[in-house]
Amino acid sequence: VQLQASGGGLVQTGGSLRLSCAQSGRAFGSYNKGWFRQAPGKEREFVAAISWSGGNTYYGDSVKGRFTISRDNAKNTVYLQMNSLKPEDTAVYFCAAGSGSPLDRTEKYGYWGQGTQVTVSS
Repeated sequence: VQLQASGGGLVQTGGSLRLSCAQSGRAFGSYNKGWFRQAPGKEREFVAAISWSGGNTYYGDSVKGRFTISRDNAKNTVYLQMNSLKPEDTAVYFCAAGSGSPLDRTEKYGYWGQGTQVTVSS
């Protein structure tokens, strides 16, 4: 399983970005997908996750109501729509694939992408 994240960039406060994570290799539809982020000097933080079926989504408290995770199994891609961005959202964002629960735990993900930088200017 290989994961390729893209879509990061520089945006002003209040702006939007959409991250994408394309998977190649084993069956995309059999894995839960998650997004995590890590800012300099901080631990990796759970952002959002979606179950393998797409029927369940989960969000970290700091992004609820602003971010939306979705998946397109036909395109082997998971998305993270980020609205109303704040400077504290600045981090490297990682997508991950895994199985089991709870989906907000890094240890439930066996495959990680390389990360994409998101910078929100004030």
